[in-house]
Amino acid sequence: MSKEWPLWEIFIRGQHGMSHRHVGSLHAPDAEMAINNARDVYTRRNEGVSIWVVEAKNISASAPSEKGPLFDPSNDKVYRHPTFFDIPEEVGAM
Repeated sequence: MSKEWPLWEIFIRGQHGMSHRHVGSLHAPDAEMAINNARDVYTRRNEGVSIWVVEAKNISASAPSEKGPLFDPSNDKVYRHPTFFDIPEEVGAM
């Protein structure tokens, strides 16, 4: 059994930001301690208004090698290409 604490990924929402941003990682025994440590390490100048901590083992990610098949648009799904919609003149330029 490993004696090392779990790794937590830290996300901070800044005072002027609308979304959380990944700022780093740290080890902690639980989520509460991870939040407290993240506050001390990553918000020294009162720049944060919200902290998210996520245990790294719970994060799933796509592989860079899957970029093409995962993100390329499907040509057989015409609803993803809104070129067939008529835009009313009162809407103007979009």
